[in-house]
Amino acid sequence: MSTVTTATTTASRVAGMIVPQLRMAMGYAEKLVADIPADRFAHCPAPNINHPAWCIGHLSIYPERTLELLGRADLAKHDTALTELFKAGSPCVEQDGRYPTKDAIVRRYMDRWSLVASTLPSITDERCFEPNPLEGRMRELLPTLGAMLVFVCGSHHMMHLGQISTWRRLVGLGSVM
Repeated sequence: MSTVTTATTTASRVAGMIVPQLRMAMGYAEKLVADIPADRFAHCPAPNINHPAWCIGHLSIYPERTLELLGRADLAKHDTALTELFKAGSPCVEQDGRYPTKDAIVRRYMDRWSLVASTLPSITDERCFEPNPLEGRMRELLPTLGAMLVFVCGSHHMMHLGQISTWRRLVGLGSVM
Protein backbone atom coordinates (compact mmCIF):
# COMPACT_ATOMS: atom_id res chain seq x y z
CA MET A 1 0.00 0.00 0.00
CA SER A 2 1.46 3.37 -0.97
CA THR A 3 2.00 6.23 1.47
CA VAL A 4 -0.56 8.34 -0.38
CA THR A 5 -3.20 5.61 -0.10
CA THR A 6 -2.45 5.04 3.59
CA ALA A 7 -2.67 8.77 4.37
CA THR A 8 -5.99 9.01 2.55
CA THR A 9 -7.38 5.97 4.37
CA THR A 10 -6.14 7.28 7.72
CA ALA A 11 -7.64 10.71 7.12
CA SER A 12 -10.95 9.13 6.18
CA ARG A 13 -11.15 7.24 9.49
CA VAL A 14 -10.56 10.40 11.53
CA ALA A 15 -12.89 12.52 9.44
CA GLY A 16 -15.46 9.75 9.65
CA MET A 17 -15.60 10.21 13.42
CA ILE A 18 -15.41 13.97 13.76
CA VAL A 19 -17.07 15.51 10.69
CA PRO A 20 -20.47 13.82 11.14
CA GLN A 21 -20.85 15.08 14.71
CA LEU A 22 -19.81 18.58 13.64
CA ARG A 23 -22.33 18.56 10.80
CA MET A 24 -25.01 17.22 13.18
CA ALA A 25 -24.27 20.06 15.63
CA MET A 26 -24.43 22.62 12.83
CA GLY A 27 -27.78 21.24 11.67
CA TYR A 28 -29.12 21.37 15.21
CA ALA A 29 -27.90 24.97 15.56
CA GLU A 30 -29.74 25.89 12.35
CA LYS A 31 -32.97 24.39 13.66
CA LEU A 32 -32.61 26.05 17.06
CA VAL A 33 -32.22 29.56 15.66
CA ALA A 34 -34.41 29.39 12.54
CA ASP A 35 -37.62 30.70 14.12
CA ILE A 36 -36.10 33.08 16.65
CA PRO A 37 -37.07 36.63 15.69
CA ALA A 38 -33.99 38.76 15.03
CA ASP A 39 -35.07 41.32 17.63
CA ARG A 40 -35.16 38.59 20.34
CA PHE A 41 -31.89 36.85 19.40
CA ALA A 42 -30.00 38.72 22.15
CA HIS A 43 -32.80 38.76 24.73
CA CYS A 44 -32.09 37.67 28.32
CA PRO A 45 -35.30 36.18 29.78
CA ALA A 46 -33.70 35.49 33.18
CA PRO A 47 -30.46 36.25 35.03
CA ASN A 48 -27.41 34.17 34.14
CA ILE A 49 -28.91 32.72 30.96
CA ASN A 50 -26.83 32.82 27.79
CA HIS A 51 -28.99 33.98 24.89
CA PRO A 52 -28.67 32.60 21.34
CA ALA A 53 -26.61 35.58 20.12
CA TRP A 54 -23.96 34.89 22.74
CA CYS A 55 -24.00 31.10 22.29
CA ILE A 56 -23.73 31.14 18.49
CA GLY A 57 -21.32 34.09 18.62
CA HIS A 58 -19.17 32.23 21.13
CA LEU A 59 -19.11 29.11 18.97
CA SER A 60 -18.30 31.25 15.92
CA ILE A 61 -14.90 32.30 17.30
CA TYR A 62 -13.61 28.71 17.57
CA PRO A 63 -13.26 27.75 13.89
CA GLU A 64 -10.18 29.97 13.63
CA ARG A 65 -8.48 28.19 16.53
CA THR A 66 -9.55 24.84 15.13
CA LEU A 67 -8.09 25.65 11.71
CA GLU A 68 -4.82 26.53 13.43
CA LEU A 69 -4.89 23.20 15.30
CA LEU A 70 -5.36 21.50 11.92
CA GLY A 71 -2.23 23.24 10.63
CA ARG A 72 -4.25 25.55 8.39
CA ALA A 73 -3.63 28.94 10.00
CA ASP A 74 -3.65 30.31 6.45
CA LEU A 75 -7.44 29.79 6.40
CA ALA A 76 -8.10 31.44 9.77
CA LYS A 77 -9.80 34.83 9.77
CA HIS A 78 -9.63 36.10 13.33
CA ASP A 79 -11.94 38.94 14.26
CA THR A 80 -10.60 40.47 17.47
CA ALA A 81 -13.80 42.43 18.13
CA LEU A 82 -15.89 39.24 17.97
CA THR A 83 -13.37 37.37 20.09
CA GLU A 84 -13.58 40.02 22.80
CA LEU A 85 -17.36 40.05 22.64
CA PHE A 86 -17.83 36.28 22.74
CA LYS A 87 -14.79 34.81 24.51
CA ALA A 88 -15.26 32.48 27.46
CA GLY A 89 -16.22 34.52 30.50
CA SER A 90 -17.45 37.53 28.53
CA PRO A 91 -20.74 38.94 29.80
CA CYS A 92 -23.97 37.91 28.12
CA VAL A 93 -26.28 40.91 28.34
CA GLU A 94 -29.52 42.13 26.83
CA GLN A 95 -28.91 43.65 23.39
CA ASP A 96 -27.64 47.17 23.89
CA GLY A 97 -26.09 47.61 20.46
CA ARG A 98 -22.95 45.59 21.19
CA TYR A 99 -23.96 42.44 19.32
CA PRO A 100 -23.95 42.01 15.55
CA THR A 101 -27.24 41.10 13.87
CA LYS A 102 -28.67 37.60 14.06
CA ASP A 103 -27.95 37.09 10.36
CA ALA A 104 -24.32 38.17 10.70
CA ILE A 105 -23.68 35.91 13.71
CA VAL A 106 -25.37 32.86 12.19
CA ARG A 107 -23.72 33.38 8.79
CA ARG A 108 -20.23 33.55 10.33
CA TYR A 109 -20.94 30.47 12.45
CA MET A 110 -22.14 28.44 9.45
CA ASP A 111 -19.49 29.66 7.00
CA ARG A 112 -16.53 29.17 9.31
CA TRP A 113 -17.60 25.78 10.70
CA SER A 114 -18.36 24.58 7.15
CA LEU A 115 -14.77 25.40 6.29
CA VAL A 116 -13.56 23.41 9.29
CA ALA A 117 -15.73 20.44 8.26
CA SER A 118 -14.24 20.46 4.77
CA THR A 119 -10.70 20.85 6.16
CA LEU A 120 -10.87 18.13 8.83
CA PRO A 121 -10.40 15.21 6.42
CA SER A 122 -6.84 16.41 5.81
CA ILE A 123 -5.73 15.38 9.30
CA THR A 124 -4.19 11.96 9.82
CA ASP A 125 -4.65 9.49 12.65
CA GLU A 126 -1.02 10.01 13.56
CA ARG A 127 -1.54 13.74 14.07
CA CYS A 128 -4.58 13.06 16.24
CA PHE A 129 -2.42 11.14 18.71
CA GLU A 130 0.11 13.97 19.03
CA PRO A 131 -0.02 15.98 22.26
CA ASN A 132 -2.62 18.72 22.40
CA PRO A 133 -0.69 21.86 21.41
CA LEU A 134 -2.71 23.95 23.87
CA GLU A 135 -0.95 24.17 27.20
CA GLY A 136 -2.30 24.14 30.72
CA ARG A 137 -5.72 22.92 31.74
CA MET A 138 -6.89 22.07 28.20
CA ARG A 139 -3.92 19.74 27.72
CA GLU A 140 -4.58 18.13 31.10
CA LEU A 141 -8.23 17.50 30.22
CA LEU A 142 -7.72 16.73 26.52
CA PRO A 143 -4.18 15.32 26.19
CA THR A 144 -4.16 14.70 22.43
CA LEU A 145 -4.96 16.81 19.41
CA GLY A 146 -7.69 14.33 18.49
CA ALA A 147 -9.34 14.67 21.90
CA MET A 148 -9.25 18.45 21.52
CA LEU A 149 -10.83 18.25 18.05
CA VAL A 150 -13.59 15.93 19.27
CA PHE A 151 -14.34 18.37 22.09
CA VAL A 152 -14.35 21.57 20.02
CA CYS A 153 -16.32 20.04 17.14
CA GLY A 154 -18.77 18.06 19.27
CA SER A 155 -19.11 18.45 23.03
CA HIS A 156 -18.45 22.19 23.10
CA HIS A 157 -21.10 22.76 20.44
CA MET A 158 -23.71 20.62 22.13
CA MET A 159 -23.10 22.23 25.51
CA HIS A 160 -23.89 25.70 24.13
CA LEU A 161 -26.68 24.48 21.87
CA GLY A 162 -28.28 22.96 24.96
CA GLN A 163 -28.24 26.45 26.46
CA ILE A 164 -30.18 27.71 23.43
CA SER A 165 -32.66 24.86 23.83
CA THR A 166 -33.25 25.93 27.44
CA TRP A 167 -33.53 29.59 26.36
CA ARG A 168 -36.19 28.59 23.81
CA ARG A 169 -38.31 27.03 26.52
CA LEU A 170 -37.95 30.09 28.75
CA VAL A 171 -39.27 32.35 25.98
CA GLY A 172 -42.04 29.95 24.95
CA LEU A 173 -40.63 28.66 21.65
CA GLY A 174 -40.39 25.02 22.65
CA SER A 175 -38.36 22.14 21.31
CA VAL A 176 -37.17 21.76 17.73
CA MET A 177 -36.89 17.96 17.93
